[in-house]
Amino acid sequence: MIMDLNNPELEFSDLVYAYQSWVIAVINDEKLDSGEKLVTEEISDEALNAMRFLPGEVTNAIESSLARVYDVDEEELAVLLFPEE
Repeated sequence: MIMDLNNPELEFSDLVYAYQSWVIAVINDEKLDSGEKLVTEEISDEALNAMRFLPGEVTNAIESSLARVYDVDEEELAVLLFPEE
């Protein structure tokens, strides 16, 4: 189910959850020896939509926290998340 950004009941935590889910899925797919791919077009689209409304400090905190938890270098994670930059 796609996140409805016009939903008046949408909360900040929903945006954080969408972005966090995408970061975890990317780490899983690229760095962990999991046979199952988690990144889908829906997860990616929701994360990109959430990024439009989340402050940079929040997305940076999510990325750095998950990088530490999964023992991934923060710069390497940034390249995995945004390869074209």
